[in-house]
Amino acid sequence: MTDGFGHEPVMVAEIVDLFAVVPAGTVLDATVGGGGHAEALLERHGHLRVLGLDRDPMALAAARQRLERFGDRVTLVHARFDGLAEVLRRDDVRVHLGGGLAGALFDLGVSSPQLDRAERGFSYRFDAPLDMRMDTTQTRSAADVLNTASEQQLERILRDFGDEPNARRIAKAIVARRPLERTGQLVALLEDVIPAPARRRGGHPAKRTFQAIRIEVNDELAVLSPAIDDAIGALAAGGRIAVLAYHSGEDRIVKARLRQAETGGCTCPPQLGCRCGATRLVSLVWRGSKRPSAAETAANPRAESARLRAATKLEVS
Repeated sequence: MTDGFGHEPVMVAEIVDLFAVVPAGTVLDATVGGGGHAEALLERHGHLRVLGLDRDPMALAAARQRLERFGDRVTLVHARFDGLAEVLRRDDVRVHLGGGLAGALFDLGVSSPQLDRAERGFSYRFDAPLDMRMDTTQTRSAADVLNTASEQQLERILRDFGDEPNARRIAKAIVARRPLERTGQLVALLEDVIPAPARRRGGHPAKRTFQAIRIEVNDELAVLSPAIDDAIGALAAGGRIAVLAYHSGEDRIVKARLRQAETGGCTCPPQLGCRCGATRLVSLVWRGSKRPSAAETAANPRAESARLRAATKLEVS
């Protein structure tokens, strides 16, 4: 099922099953996009409402149209998910919360419609302005990052957010060729700078750099930890959190935050049991992460890199 935002929701059957057993109430869809996951949850689970957040006004407009038929079972808010605590204090949200959220869903990264719309500047496949803003109301763009960051800052961004082995070489070339204003300029630079053997393996030579710059522009990894912690804190007992991550940096953060919530930060030797008074907040639904089926990745290539982790909120005294 493809939504009006042109985006195929990933692992939708698994998401629907995860939230089948949560208490009646509101599920936070922290990255509602075009509303694909939200629609499936509302169709299958009559005991649930959806609070949908997104930083992209275009995505919210598509979600509003798609989910209109569910009436007051849906509340949509223009916000980054690290603004969850503030959103939950709004009168139109609080009235539906009761003892807390019934669930929380995060579908991370960039969406297919953002990639496919050339003017958004996310894709190395089109020549377009270097934009990459998920929230088009913010001012800082990819061009700003590329043209103002120091060579050392650019190297760090490329290495930390893109796992780019040629980070130093690329950063030096960016500084030498500034100003850069269009994606085509950046792609040409990368094709010139990255050695031929590296260009022949691992996909398009621009893939890692575009990912890294996008993450920097949108502050994606920095906002993830507090957002997951806030969502877990807002869950009612028996509620569930589910997170879909698409690259190693995201997944490491998700794994770490769920592990922290599972152990309460306890570092006592397992054989002695916990003696430090740590409070466990969640139990993992399964160990590790789940992957999409072969059939799904064949039908929707974007799903191939997805990793799904989930946990259930415990009764905390």
